[in-house]
Amino acid sequence: MTVPGSSNGVDIVPPRRLDPRTILVGSLQGAPSLIFGVPVVLAWSRGEGISPGPLFLGLAALAGIAVFSAWLRWHTFTYQILPGQIVIARGLIKRTRRSIPAERIQDVSINRSPLSRLIGIAEVRIETGGGEADEGRLASVSLSEAHRLREVLRNIRRRDGLTGSDAPAEEADVERALYRLGLARLLFSGLFNFSLVWLAAIFGLLQYLEQVRGFGWDRVMEAVGVAEQAMQSQLSLMVVLGVAGAAVALGLLAGIARTVLQNFGFTLAFDDSRFRYRRGLLTRTEVVVARRQIQLGLVERGLVSGGLGWLAFKVQTLGGSDHPSGRQELVPFARSAEIAPIIALADLPPFDRSLLQTVSPWHGFGALPGFVLLPAVGILVAMNFFPAAGLLLFALPVPLGVALLRRRRHGYALAAGSVQVTRGVLVHREWTVPYGNVQAVTVRRGPIQRLLGLATIRIDTAGGSGITGPHVHDVEARRAATFVRELTERVEALGGTGPGEGRGPWSPKGQETGRR
Repeated sequence: MTVPGSSNGVDIVPPRRLDPRTILVGSLQGAPSLIFGVPVVLAWSRGEGISPGPLFLGLAALAGIAVFSAWLRWHTFTYQILPGQIVIARGLIKRTRRSIPAERIQDVSINRSPLSRLIGIAEVRIETGGGEADEGRLASVSLSEAHRLREVLRNIRRRDGLTGSDAPAEEADVERALYRLGLARLLFSGLFNFSLVWLAAIFGLLQYLEQVRGFGWDRVMEAVGVAEQAMQSQLSLMVVLGVAGAAVALGLLAGIARTVLQNFGFTLAFDDSRFRYRRGLLTRTEVVVARRQIQLGLVERGLVSGGLGWLAFKVQTLGGSDHPSGRQELVPFARSAEIAPIIALADLPPFDRSLLQTVSPWHGFGALPGFVLLPAVGILVAMNFFPAAGLLLFALPVPLGVALLRRRRHGYALAAGSVQVTRGVLVHREWTVPYGNVQAVTVRRGPIQRLLGLATIRIDTAGGSGITGPHVHDVEARRAATFVRELTERVEALGGTGPGEGRGPWSPKGQETGRR
């Protein structure tokens, strides 16, 4: 029901609760915690001779508590859209009321897990310029309400002149497709996401099958034991190749599965002020990225995929820090010619490799102890318990090559409209940071760097200041001072502030000491 009267063209409605189906979702999400008590109850019932009736009554009581807790969270959570802000209140004993001004709202994303899609609800995340990850999270609303919230908040920003666009509202909603990740390319990209992490999950699943269905995992382990004995006694080449081949095959399949789950149906569209991408097989995600909130661009090249000409393009948004919500992947797998127009639409200057300067040779040689020496010592120790671990010595040339190539793949430059940094061997990254988005520049010198006359330059934006940012390592102290001075002059020539809201003036910071 609409309350008579409005302010700034926004009808004031009473606070709303989440969708009642939130109670069902919350109960199901809390159900797994009951499993931990089942083995204890079962063991106790066998020992004391308790009949199944009281046992089920106890489990029903626990389930009732889970349902009541979910209802209580739903009943005490409300949200309300007011002129220029959205207000979220929660809690029973400790009541909190959080107001999110419209100028802090960067984008509104809609996520749908398999359960949410089954029962017709969605999660709405209101991304802000900083703050907590769940600051603007509405866990479960109807799909129509999710789209309504996004449109209302978008219209508020347009009405207040916060969209960075002069186009009328009806024109601003016209989107044009920029990129689509087809099925063939999706599966091909998964080959480059090789991962052995999922092997642990596979082994755990097999162990579970053994317990509940009598799966003959003991025979598999017996075969593995025989193979291990063969490796210890004669290092059979066939056994080694068989195990390695199986590991590679499982790693490739795991990479393809993870890629399909994450990027299935990936599409990127753009209107005159926003990017919008949709992706996901089981959990369907829809994210809006306002162009004016983009702080830097990042192009990534994998060791193999990059050599074949495949790239990924990401952006850092205002206030995102190192949280995934602040690092948006606009193009997961494409050619350079496909990414170039998208970079231009993001108002980011092109990357000019001809201007790059190299860092000190120490950047490569200094990594040898950590990349080669420590792993070699670890392998030698492991050989005392498992002689076959000596095979890993043949893999040491890989980290040796990575260490020696670090300097060659690390460069920095001051281009016409941006500071540019490139770094990385296995995954090569190219950062482009417009001068107007530079928030702070810090020069750091660890003990070894001071001894060698080197320094590290940290370039931070309002979108993040983590260790994976566009920082320059192991630069000669004199060149570092010159670089910071020239960067300071270019930033100050633009007024020292970027296009993001809620930012203070930028600050060149002095030298800091610490561990290297």
